[in-house]
Amino acid sequence: MAADLEAINAGILNSINEITRVIIGAGMKVSNELGAGFIEKVYERALALQIGKAGLEARRQAPISVSYENEILGVYVADILVEGMVIVEVKALPALHSAHRYQCINYLKATGMPVCLLMNFGRRRLEFERFANTRGREAPERVRPVP
Repeated sequence: MAADLEAINAGILNSINEITRVIIGAGMKVSNELGAGFIEKVYERALALQIGKAGLEARRQAPISVSYENEILGVYVADILVEGMVIVEVKALPALHSAHRYQCINYLKATGMPVCLLMNFGRRRLEFERFANTRGREAPERVRPVP
């Protein structure tokens, strides 16, 4: 039974790693095609389109209920939610700051999602950072994607 659980967990981790690899590749393609200088929404739309072309479900402006002690506190809107597992926070700024990193970390804490990618298209080359939820919370208890 423990071996089965380990195999399932390894499969989920491999799936998340593959999803993030595809998202980063899509981001690089968008960055190379569009360059810097557009507003955030342009990159968000292009990235969601490119992720979809790669065969993954990418929901833009995906509302997610956030709860605390089994009470729904409100709704957070993810720039892009990929395969219901990876939050993508899109920026188009000259530089990323610690506040943007804390934003991703707090999204992971609040939602229980496994990974958040912070992607900045505001520079000549794409900047990205990957944040992992190490708190051990599982998304189904903490996150309820709103239809």
